[in-house]
Amino acid sequence: QLQLVESGGGLVQPGESLRLSCAASGFSGFTLDDYAIGWFRQAPGKEREGVSCISAPSGHTNYAGSWEGRFIMHRDLAKNTVYLQMNNLQPEDTGVYYCATRLRLFGLCPLLQEHYNSWGQGTQVTVSS
Repeated sequence: QLQLVESGGGLVQPGESLRLSCAASGFSGFTLDDYAIGWFRQAPGKEREGVSCISAPSGHTNYAGSWEGRFIMHRDLAKNTVYLQMNNLQPEDTGVYYCATRLRLFGLCPLLQEHYNSWGQGTQVTVSS
């Protein structure tokens, strides 16, 4: 399993942007594009839910409807890092954001957390005026 470290969270005002990073290590002979990678959000008092994911090996992205059009996910294979660019943030986007991976989960990546088995520690995003 990969080791994942998220960063980039913080406190912002509505309408502002943040970029989250998820740095991966411990590949054991595989490369980042061998993994389906997802971003998940856990809002206070709620279940963790899928935000976006990137498919292996194609890199095709998949977004949950609430975030499509405002959030952009991409990966940098040279840096072994996945990013989530979050634009026009709103208070309802508040929560802890996690990245997660699953080796050789091919096809269009799923947005359900049960498909992923390596998780980072999360990074807090708070949107408030």
